[in-house]
Amino acid sequence: MTDTVAIARLIEPAVKELGFDLVRVAMIGGTSDPTLQVMAERPDTRQLTIDDCSEISRKLSDILDEADPIEEAYRLEVSSPGIDRPLTRRSDFADWAGHEARIKYAEPVDGAKQVSGIIEGISGDTIRIATPKGERQVDFANIASAKLLLTDKLINATAPLSTEGADTIKTEG
Repeated sequence: MTDTVAIARLIEPAVKELGFDLVRVAMIGGTSDPTLQVMAERPDTRQLTIDDCSEISRKLSDILDEADPIEEAYRLEVSSPGIDRPLTRRSDFADWAGHEARIKYAEPVDGAKQVSGIIEGISGDTIRIATPKGERQVDFANIASAKLLLTDKLINATAPLSTEGADTIKTEG
């Protein structure tokens, strides 16, 4: 099994050196198409251009070829987190307060496997989520996965860096 935490530690300094933040490192695709997925973003815009992805990919390819942390053959995929991005860092929950998210628990809480609602913020290791049934508190250590949910508010908050290739971009005004 690939140690993605160790790989993240290995590549994060290079990603930062290029001026980006590392968002997530994961192995996807199973045994038929093993892919090392690296998500990164510009700290100021939370997005990446295709040129950014290429720059990161070239830098990481050299590091990964030298360190050889993955035994089998694999593909390297570098991408932005996307609009319905994963929430992987404590700071993500503060940065995206006011937006809707779905959090899947590592261990069920009161019989529930997940919670969805509006992120109210984070205090220490406790994330506050507003749900129709009231506020829920989620221990950061008990998160198996979390992601933003696609809403009009999120779309308006994440306008693209470039409209090149788009026929039209409609925004609410």
